[in-house]
Amino acid sequence: MELDKDFEVLEPQENHNEQDGKPKTSKIAEIFDWIDTVVVALIAVVIIFSLFFRIATIVGPSMQNTLYSGERVIISNFFYKPQYGDIVVISRNTNNSVDKLDSSREPIIKRVIATEGQYVDINFETGKVYVGADLSNMTELDEAYVNGPTTLKYDIEFPVFVKEGHIFVLGDNRNNSTDSRSSSIGDLGLIDERYVLGKAIYRIWPFDTLGGLYNNE
Repeated sequence: MELDKDFEVLEPQENHNEQDGKPKTSKIAEIFDWIDTVVVALIAVVIIFSLFFRIATIVGPSMQNTLYSGERVIISNFFYKPQYGDIVVISRNTNNSVDKLDSSREPIIKRVIATEGQYVDINFETGKVYVGADLSNMTELDEAYVNGPTTLKYDIEFPVFVKEGHIFVLGDNRNNSTDSRSSSIGDLGLIDERYVLGKAIYRIWPFDTLGGLYNNE
């Protein structure tokens, strides 16, 4: 058997894209690199979100007209210290104690009115709220966020001194809110800062009300 004497050895050629002259495999590699980048970014966002942020759903009318039942907000407690005007989510149970968790643990959402070392006084006839470090020098709050004056009184006697590590909170819907005017929540109305799950910083639902939540809102 004879072999052909003249033959050529053909080198393998890459399959090029006719449009840009680049190999098709490089395009596929770029796509996979882009997908990897997106996946890593998504994982990072999920980790950061789970560590520093939570989503809370508003239940009830106590924060109208600022927040309505069914709306959802992002809360954060990252290096957080409660300040006047903050909207905070508070962990609690029916008995409002650490020891007795035998019933509802549904959190509540309220606005910080005073912090430790301050006095709070309410004139229930005029609906005005006053806060100050000294009873002789109280300042009337400019509360553009409230849904009506503060005329509903519970069992707490005023003025109230906010002791160390606690806050005084009220709902924006003052006449339809159980808050620091009542001994039924917290420590005779005062909220231990350890129960604060975080500050509401951003409303994410419904989409037509998407936006940040500010102290004067």
